[in-house]
Parts: sequence; structure tokens; C-alpha cells
Amino acid sequence: MSIEVSNLTKIYGEQKAINNISFKIDKAEIVGFLGPNGAGKSTTMKIITGYLEADNGNAFVSGLNVQRDKMETKKKIGYLPEGNPLYYEMFVREYLEFIANVHQIKNIKNRIEEVITLTGLTVESKKKIGQLSKGYKQRVGLAAALIHDPEVLILDEPTSGLDPNQIVEIRDVIKNLGKNKTVLFSSHILQEVEAICDRVIIINKGNIVADDQLTNLQKANKNSHAILVQFKEDIEKNLLENLSEVNTVQQLLTGKPIAIGWKLGTENPESVRKQLLELSLQHNLNIVSLQSENSSLEEVFRNLTN
Repeated sequence: MSIEVSNLTKIYGEQKAINNISFKIDKAEIVGFLGPNGAGKSTTMKIITGYLEADNGNAFVSGLNVQRDKMETKKKIGYLPEGNPLYYEMFVREYLEFIANVHQIKNIKNRIEEVITLTGLTVESKKKIGQLSKGYKQRVGLAAALIHDPEVLILDEPTSGLDPNQIVEIRDVIKNLGKNKTVLFSSHILQEVEAICDRVIIINKGNIVADDQLTNLQKANKNSHAILVQFKEDIEKNLLENLSEVNTVQQLLTGKPIAIGWKLGTENPESVRKQLLELSLQHNLNIVSLQSENSSLEEVFRNLTN
């Protein structure tokens, strides 16, 4: 087990930031850690990395107790905090050399070139960190987290400030790293989590409200599928609501000559598609389009945290 959190509790004043939470993450597993602002994500990550002490419970990294074996666990962890603290007056290579020396890395120059290439910093690597855009500063933080080739990566909002092209590049980096490292990362960009992770942990108000494979969470949603249907004609909403196995009905478009669109939440999309075809024949309706979609992580997230 690469990461194990057991009954962790952290209290600030009268507020429980995290409330007796537990989870385990295996090697070569990429897990998305999700939750609203203030839910306890960053607090949990700081405890796992040894930057904060828990009031109760334990955290383990590669079998080592984070509080008892602080120095040994730090050697095994690469950490990119949300704030990404950097020395802006240092040059990129100078900063990475400084971090490499802290970790007592051998063949420092070769390793610096490796992480610069890996994180796409080559074109900006001769600049001072303060001269870089926010996206490239984020890449420097990621390179620093990787410099000592850690077994475990803890990434707090790793794609913050990146443009869409950079997000795709960093996504690919994380996916490749996850082939032989344990990666726990938080993000508010839920599409990125869907693209990278098979498993997600969702925390809300200090409590774990979900910990499962993404596909299982989507299936558990009562509207795990949606049927998107457009009619050429006006149609009464109650006709759609009366279809068996339709849980919710939402109108998407209104007004002529635009086709009227509807989103139908269901657990049985095939049955609903057949009923829609039968409905169109019975009422002489023309279906302009008919398609299915799975529920998104965003819908699952909203249902669990609202």
C-alpha cells in the first residue's frame, strides 16, 4: 500500500477540517481527490506529506508512519502544493539544482535536464522564475516535485493557471507517471479528473462521501444516463414525464423554428429510446435527433456535495 490514511482528524478551533477519514491507495494508481472549497482536501494532503500534524489518526507512505518517520517519508514524496511557493529571483535551472541538492541527488545536471524535458520547460529554462507565466511557474513546481524521482506524488491543483494545450500536456505527464508511481491529485477541473483517473475520492465538510471507481459512481446516480431528444414540433412535457423509467425531464431549447430539445434522466436508456420512437408514431411527431450520454463527474459531484 503506497498511501494509507487511517481515522485522520484535524480540528481548527471549533471547526473539524477533516473528520475521522480513512482510505488506501495502491502503487500505480492515479486517484482524483475532489471536494468543494474548504472541504478538507488541502489539509489532508498536508498531513500526508508531513507539513501538518493530525489531531488524531495516522498517515502512512510506503509503509512508513508520516509523523514518526518524517525525513524518510519526505524522500518518498513529491509534493506540489496549491500555492506553489517558488524563489522568483532564481533561474529555473538554478532553482531545480537547489532542490536537487536538498535531496542529495547524484548526477544532478542529467536529472535536471530530464525533468525539464518531461514537464515541457525547455524553451523557458534559461529565464528567471519571476519572468515566467503562471502556467510555466506551475511546471517549475511540478519539475521540483519530480526531481528526486519519488514513489508517491501529491499534486494540489497541478493544472491551475495552464491554458488548454498545456493542460493536455501536463495530463499526459501525470498519466505516464501513474504507470509506476502512486498519484493523488486534487482539481476543480472535473473533466481533467475524468480524463486521468479511474478512481475518485470525494470529501465534503471534512467527511469522505464517496470513494469508488468513476464508473461505479456514475451507475449509482439515479440519472446515470441521459437521453437527449429533439422534436420538430411542440410537445407537452407531461408526455415525456409519463414515460416509464424516465426519472427527470429538462427542457433545453424553446421557440420556433428551433427544434425543441429535452434531456431525460434514466437508468435504462435503451427502453426510453424505444418508448420515444413509439411516442413519435402515436402523436405524429418528427424526431430531429436522438442520442444517449452517460452522467458526467460534475453531476455526481453536485449530487454528493450539495
